[in-house]
Amino acid sequence: MHFTPTNIEDLPTPCCLIDKAKMQRNIARLSAHIGNLQCTLRPHVKTHKSIEVTQTIIDAGNVKGITVSTLKEADYFFKHGMDDILYAVGITPNKIAHVAQLIQQGCDLTVVIDNEDMLSLIFEKMAQHNCVFKVIIELDTDGHRSGVNPHTDTLISIAKHISNSAHAKFEGVMTHAGESYACFTEKAKQDMAAQERDLTLHAVKRLFEEGIHCNTVSIGSTPTAFAVDQLDGITEVRAGVYVFFDLVMAGLGVCDVDDIAMSVLGTVIGHQKDKGWVITDAGWMAMSRDRGTADHVQDYGYGLVAPSSSHNTRYIMSDANQEHGIITAASNASPETPSESQSKSTDGIFTHFPAAKAVEILPNHACATAAQYSHYYVVENGVAVDKWHSVTGW
Repeated sequence: MHFTPTNIEDLPTPCCLIDKAKMQRNIARLSAHIGNLQCTLRPHVKTHKSIEVTQTIIDAGNVKGITVSTLKEADYFFKHGMDDILYAVGITPNKIAHVAQLIQQGCDLTVVIDNEDMLSLIFEKMAQHNCVFKVIIELDTDGHRSGVNPHTDTLISIAKHISNSAHAKFEGVMTHAGESYACFTEKAKQDMAAQERDLTLHAVKRLFEEGIHCNTVSIGSTPTAFAVDQLDGITEVRAGVYVFFDLVMAGLGVCDVDDIAMSVLGTVIGHQKDKGWVITDAGWMAMSRDRGTADHVQDYGYGLVAPSSSHNTRYIMSDANQEHGIITAASNASPETPSESQSKSTDGIFTHFPAAKAVEILPNHACATAAQYSHYYVVENGVAVDKWHSVTGW
């Protein structure tokens, strides 16, 4: 469908913007890094859920397949020509029929599991379908979330059960170093990247000693993907948020604020001058309720107003209701009761943000913000030049 280029000030708000040039630079950066380490990317498309963004990633090179977080995403990307898909959320019996349908249509779909109780339940469902299900074991390499401890006998037991099944094919192992989101120094990120890689390779070695081969050895998170310095034995790296970056990644030092390619556009709808508040039509429904920077040195509330040459003060969305965002000077940590000195720091806020002004707000967590929208406006030099659709829901 043809899109007429539009100045962003004329777009309906709230809406989600993608700075195309920044996005392309971010994509090229990780593609080059992983390529230099002689490995390939399996990008996690849950961040953007858009075929246009995915195609940009593929065009940058060093890509083998994609990672999804919902079967609805799998449907969407398969219909758009992506047929090598890892569904990276633990599989459940009530999804096996959907998985079977995709496989029978020609999708090379792999599912994930991390416990024997679920394995017996899904085997019962798999037996009802005329296909073989590729299964990968999720490892817990950092105590963050799901996964099998790489040192336990459970790993070997699950792999043997899968290998001996008439309905499943053991594919390999994967892990996600979610604890990397708490690594604020370069050394911490490097240590976590090494831990993620080495524990995964330890699991592969243990399985090999039992005569079980791993075709897929998959690791990844955005912080560790950039921090890792050696990938021998790893077949693929998964990452997602790097495409857009966000304030959490900036707070961890993975990127600069200026690298963030996604923003939410809101419009100033009013002022509360006695409180030093600017009110916008972009609230937590537009930004998401993710408060990922709450434990960072710099807490950005619900988002950071995109830095501008027109003002030196940092402004944040310090509070939010469903459809209302409250913009204050960054020093106003508690907008409900600003001190006298804080009030003085807001003297210029109403000049910078008059009624009806468009305001770009950078998100804490790009994945969570992107999930609020069915489409994005692609921006070049302050002009929306295209409209890309995405898939939402489950």
